[in-house]
Amino acid sequence: MDTELTATLYLPNISYSLLAIIIAMLITLHYYIETRHVIRLSLKLPHPPRIPIIGHLLITLKINSEDALICFVKLCAKYGSVLSLFYGTRAFIFLTDPQDIEVILNNPEHIDKPAEYRCFKPWLGDSILFNNGAKWLKERQTILATFRMQILRKCVPLFYENSQDLVRRLAQNINERFNCHEHLSVATFNMLVEAEMGISRKKIEDISFNYTTAVIKLSEIVHKRQIDMSLQSDLLFRFSKFAKLQQELLHTVHSAARLVIQEKWKDIEEKQFKNKHQIEAENLTENAENGINTINYKMHYARDDLDDIENVDMSEKKQLHFLEMLMDMRKNGEMTDKEILNFVNSILFAAHETIAAASSFVLCTLGCLPEIQARVHDELDSIFYDSDRECTFQDTINMKYLDRVILETLRLFPVVPLFGRKLNKDARIGNYVLPKDAIILIFPVVSHRTEKYYPNPLVFNPDNFLPDNMRQRNSYAYIPFSAGPRSCLGRKYSMLTLKVLLSTLLRNYRITSDVS
Repeated sequence: MDTELTATLYLPNISYSLLAIIIAMLITLHYYIETRHVIRLSLKLPHPPRIPIIGHLLITLKINSEDALICFVKLCAKYGSVLSLFYGTRAFIFLTDPQDIEVILNNPEHIDKPAEYRCFKPWLGDSILFNNGAKWLKERQTILATFRMQILRKCVPLFYENSQDLVRRLAQNINERFNCHEHLSVATFNMLVEAEMGISRKKIEDISFNYTTAVIKLSEIVHKRQIDMSLQSDLLFRFSKFAKLQQELLHTVHSAARLVIQEKWKDIEEKQFKNKHQIEAENLTENAENGINTINYKMHYARDDLDDIENVDMSEKKQLHFLEMLMDMRKNGEMTDKEILNFVNSILFAAHETIAAASSFVLCTLGCLPEIQARVHDELDSIFYDSDRECTFQDTINMKYLDRVILETLRLFPVVPLFGRKLNKDARIGNYVLPKDAIILIFPVVSHRTEKYYPNPLVFNPDNFLPDNMRQRNSYAYIPFSAGPRSCLGRKYSMLTLKVLLSTLLRNYRITSDVS
């Protein structure tokens, strides 16, 4: 009887085990069928020796996140302008030739961001920075008009006031060594909140430092997750030493975003967008100056929808600032509170930190190159003479040399040195076919240093951006703000802010740097 019972229990166990094995085999077979096209074509691309199944996983296991960029640069130098790396059955293809990059970035079929960006989701939610398809396109079209120069030029007085505030705060560091990025982060955050959110910096100054510090630390955690395969799983990440810290930092940044939105609602209730007729009159007088500056910007980049919209007549609603327009859409039922929060979190992060990093790079570079800094001072003296008047929009147009210094700095030190796209169909570049579903990694920090387009590419030379030199260059040889249909919406905002901020600092100080 005991034997019969044992046999009865044993048979179902065999059945369940067999079923589990069959299911596992079917899943493996399905995964193999789905990925064999990617693997087969990617193996035809230049790549280091790989280990079956795990691919090049050991490469990232041997390095920390801080050294990953240097490792990838060395691999590209060794294997050429097309490099394939495998992580299991996933293929990551690095592109560094501007002609190849143009094939990908200029094709609307390849605008999707890869799944690796999901590490930002706890922070930014369903963000315009990483959404794909129709949702992303709708979001871009929603806020595109708020970044036209006709609106941005009105922000110059706010940029100048915040820059002057930074000048006063830096006075305590004269003749001392200090980290400029921390100060610049607070300044650019305050600028953004005032210019694009329409909120006085006095209402948020208590949170500025905590917010910007949290952003720096959160960015480091996200970067670690993208490089370290053991942290990419949400389940495994919850048990890591970074999970608790991330939750604390998320509380800080999300609280700041909610405060910004809350203060804006109060502001709208008080002001109700007064003085419409005065705003309309101002818009009519601005178009001539806008034309001058639009030409200046077009020469540096591949043309995109941010250029096209400058010449489109906009409705009164489309002439509102960023957050004002979102609030208006919320009142009309076109947007939810959650969508507004995601937008605000995304813009607060992307816009302020990009400009803080770029301005830090420029100041450190000028501190190392006194002869370049002297030419910037000479130009500013020719514009402002001995006057302490505030910077105007027209002044920024006249800052030709400073403009070239900024562009050259971003050539050598792009704020985003590496970014990804997911291929939605096969793409041919030269003699290679890049397979559908592969992850394409665009590598500006390498492509910007291509000798074919930049003679002596490691030498800092602002004359790389003289008109004659730019005209003979592939426009995708310079992509600090990406390019094509998914280019950075903040390109014009960033350049305008940088010129006001840097010119104000350099009118008051001379910079020295110990950065090698």
